[in-house]
Amino acid sequence: MLQRLQDPQYSFISDADKAFIAAFDQAIGAIGYLSNGEIGPGFCWGRAMVIYRKGGVKTGQVAARIYIRDDNIALRLFLNNIDRHRDYLEHATKYIQAPFVGDQGTCQHCHNERDGTCRFRKTYTLQERRIEKCNGLVFTYERPVLDQLPDFMALLREFYGPKRQRN
Repeated sequence: MLQRLQDPQYSFISDADKAFIAAFDQAIGAIGYLSNGEIGPGFCWGRAMVIYRKGGVKTGQVAARIYIRDDNIALRLFLNNIDRHRDYLEHATKYIQAPFVGDQGTCQHCHNERDGTCRFRKTYTLQERRIEKCNGLVFTYERPVLDQLPDFMALLREFYGPKRQRN
């Protein structure tokens, strides 16, 4: 990935952001999610985008995307069943908790709601508070840095690691 990022078309990406992308690419690959070295169009999220899917399956589940913007990057994680991970999240660092408990992605009960339900809404409880988030806007970390990588990977392993037996 780092070699791919050296292409002149990516000269607008800072060296620090390139280092994060390359390190994240390697770390998430170690748990089975791959970009295959591809950097695609960013559509409405940025100038370019890297998508990480489960490797070795035909239509792999997306675990993360890195949005590459003109002057920064954002890491978006695709996480489900938040309540199952409540204990982990309530003990995570403040910046890991922020997208889960902050205002980012708060559900506005928009036009997608039908009879009080919305297939795009994520509802969970953290810090003794019921939270509703819009699936299209959640769990994004703006301007991630290399020092935070271990925490991001711990979060991904919590959600995407080997399935544990539940009693």
